[in-house]
Amino acid sequence: MQAIANAIRIISAINAFVGRTASWLALGIVIACFTVVVQRYVFGISYLWLRDLYIWLNGAMFTAVAGFALLRGDHVRVDIFYRPASIRKKAVIDLIGVVVFLLPFMGVVLVYSWPFVARSWSYMEGSSNVGGMPGLYVLKSFIIVFAVLVALQGIAMALRATLVLADREDLLPEHLRYPPDEDASLEGTL
Repeated sequence: MQAIANAIRIISAINAFVGRTASWLALGIVIACFTVVVQRYVFGISYLWLRDLYIWLNGAMFTAVAGFALLRGDHVRVDIFYRPASIRKKAVIDLIGVVVFLLPFMGVVLVYSWPFVARSWSYMEGSSNVGGMPGLYVLKSFIIVFAVLVALQGIAMALRATLVLADREDLLPEHLRYPPDEDASLEGTL
């Protein structure tokens, strides 16, 4: 059980590091977009590579932080069923969701994107715009990064659910545990 807890810690630490690091790309997006607007409307000039840059940074950031969003619980879920559930029911829902939906879907993304990304790398694909950015193959690689990081975090979610169902969630640090039941905290006040 301790090995499971350690795996959860390692996967979560990887996604936290990648997510926090990649979120700084938002600053680059704002600077590049601001520069494009000033160049176009103040100076009457435009560089396609700079327009490509902020679009590509946006794509890179959102694909790289997806695993971090899953770690933080910032993804879309049907809270109508999930929020009022007990911690054990949440664990069952997470375990089923990861095994039945998330991991198979990430497998499909990996299988179908691999040839697409490999082909892009084979001829060092660049922007389709004349004067655009080189290195589109690097951006396309973020599809694989996305699938791997989300799948890893899904595995961590399934392992955390397993610890909860085995009544061993105490092996995890507080920040990686399920939040306490909201309804349970209200019971004493009613």
